[in-house]
Amino acid sequence: MVQAPARTTAPGGTLAVTALTAAVPAAWGTTYLVTTEFLPPGYPLVSGVLRALPAGLVLLAVTRRLPRGVWLWRSLVLGTLNIGALFALLFVAAYRLPGGVAATLTAVQPLFVVGLAFAVFGEKPTRWRLGWGLTGVVGVGLIVLRGRLDFDALGVAAGLAAAAVMAAGIVLTKRWGRPEGVGPTTLAGWQLTAGGLVLLPLALAVEGLPPALDLPALGGYAWLAVVGAGLSYPIWFRGIGRLPVVAVSFLALLSPVVATVLGWVFLGQSLTAWQGAGFVLALSAISAAQLTPEAARGLFGLAPKGN
Repeated sequence: MVQAPARTTAPGGTLAVTALTAAVPAAWGTTYLVTTEFLPPGYPLVSGVLRALPAGLVLLAVTRRLPRGVWLWRSLVLGTLNIGALFALLFVAAYRLPGGVAATLTAVQPLFVVGLAFAVFGEKPTRWRLGWGLTGVVGVGLIVLRGRLDFDALGVAAGLAAAAVMAAGIVLTKRWGRPEGVGPTTLAGWQLTAGGLVLLPLALAVEGLPPALDLPALGGYAWLAVVGAGLSYPIWFRGIGRLPVVAVSFLALLSPVVATVLGWVFLGQSLTAWQGAGFVLALSAISAAQLTPEAARGLFGLAPKGN
């Protein structure tokens, strides 16, 4: 199949596309609350399969189109990076590290995207992007790091690898685009199905089948499959296709921000002044990354004159 030409977004529509794309990692930020409050404990990989595979199969049934030719292996690669390997590595990091450490490690993902964008697209890393990438990591760290920190070498490696595979998935999704005539919903169906199938044997081998599910658990899995996958990933891939790849990568920082806010609202978790500072830094990094240095200088007079 012929690869679709690169899609661009008119300036007037960029804000709308950015806002819609940002809603996706915000929705993903509900995963922690749903998992801890509604799902059976000890089955994160099974939860990943139940989140990805049913949604992928439904999207395949709706779009009625299967990958062909080069897109057979491309869908497998993208599904593994964006879904299967990502979920497995996050599982390892979450179990071997405090949650705050794991979230901070995965927050370096925009920095990986900056490097990969240079390797794949020839986009030279800029002080603007690197500076805001580091700011985002610091902001997320202030939000989620609490108490004594335990560092496990395998857990740290898994957290960094999760950030790397997510970055690679974003960049390759941008690089390969979509086949002619294929929309983001179809692409999401291919990747969710592939990623779920890759994750399935690992989940069964490590965790086995979960116990009988009660109504809250069924509702939690339905939320993750419908909102966290079936609705989210088509929007996410559409955003990757229309927005600068580095700008999209920063939007993922919204997930730990939303997760912390939900913990405060629904679980009675406290918020400190340091966490408030972290919110400001993280949201500033997300917002600034959507602008070029020139645009930011024109709007706020804050950007450096050099890139």
